[in-house]
Amino acid sequence: MENKQVKILIVDDDIDIREIYAEVFRKAGFNVTEANDGLEGLDKAGKEIPDVIFTGIIMPRMDGFTMMDALKKNVATSKIPVVISSHMGREEDKKKAEKLGAKDFIVRGATSPNQAVERIKVLFMEGNYFIEFDPYNLDAAKLSHDLNISKGFQCMECNERLVLKIHFDNPKEGLFSARFVCPKCGWILKI
Repeated sequence: MENKQVKILIVDDDIDIREIYAEVFRKAGFNVTEANDGLEGLDKAGKEIPDVIFTGIIMPRMDGFTMMDALKKNVATSKIPVVISSHMGREEDKKKAEKLGAKDFIVRGATSPNQAVERIKVLFMEGNYFIEFDPYNLDAAKLSHDLNISKGFQCMECNERLVLKIHFDNPKEGLFSARFVCPKCGWILKI
């Protein structure tokens, strides 16, 4: 992400929310475009082809899910990653977002705008992979003991289960480095 300014389209009918996110993303180095609802977002996505779309769900004229579905049907926009911004965080919305191929589901009250930026930056970090693992299988209990963290591999900040972030240092040689990180708040286990 350091070499290229990522183009983000923020779609939300709440102008105050949209402006807050637009400001935070601009400060983080993103090229920001805004849309008032899904219909305007669909139009701007087709014309500008952003690198990522950050959208609310409930909006007039066209909601976020309908917009996602329409994006998938257009060859030019079908591969644009979409991140859902939900003010309610309902489980049925999360499942629908996953089914439609959303790259992330961010609940506004539980995730700050700065945390949303960090989670979206992860989408553009080449050579990084995030792996879930079973914290109760094989040597996981011994590893948690050796690292002095909870047996469930819970984040020290928000209690979310940690994932293993792998970065290939030399893909041809199969050499990589790994860290435990929190997918929710970005906390990193430092050893």
